[in-house]
Amino acid sequence: MGPPAFDDAFLHDLDALFAWRRDVRRFRTDPVDEACLRTCLTAAHRAPSVGNSRPWRFVRVSDPARRREVSDNFSGCNAAAAAGYDADRAARYRGLKLAGLREAPVHLAVFCDAATETGLGLGRASMPETLAYSVVGAVQCFWLAARARGLGVGWVSILEPQTVSAILAVPETWRLVAYLCVGHPVEEHLDPELERHGWQPEDKRGSTLYER
Repeated sequence: MGPPAFDDAFLHDLDALFAWRRDVRRFRTDPVDEACLRTCLTAAHRAPSVGNSRPWRFVRVSDPARRREVSDNFSGCNAAAAAGYDADRAARYRGLKLAGLREAPVHLAVFCDAATETGLGLGRASMPETLAYSVVGAVQCFWLAARARGLGVGWVSILEPQTVSAILAVPETWRLVAYLCVGHPVEEHLDPELERHGWQPEDKRGSTLYER
């Protein structure tokens, strides 16, 4: 069976999917269909990885106590981040909604297993960081699959990785790469959240390619 032929209509829809991939912070609380979530996770596992190592480890955080601890850690980190700005910028920062931890029905912590033996170390001897890059590729595949099915995803980075690892009691060799909130968006918008709320100006540069 040969490769599929992607027509112009598909390519148009693919470009639209990239544009509508936006980070989501405002979620409805109704549950996510389990079959849909599993399909998106299957897409994540199709991501490329250095040496076919597949180092991603997805952890669904369902325990209410653990979710509260993660949310509390976000609150502390968020307050500390606000304190690093001058008064005017700090006020703007505090007015931003930067996570949907309390509303999102699904929390996924995504780790990189630095001790994975899959792939026998191929391709990463001189660039070991490519293991974590592979996990980012899996996150992107999951994200696009979710968006194509009407789900929103928010990547929460205002967290202390070691604290989250301790809360979730994962193996010591696992390193947190992403903490994802997943659910149905309250609203749909094409422009980035930070542009909409005046944190930064609209970026009109488009793609940038450097020549050497």
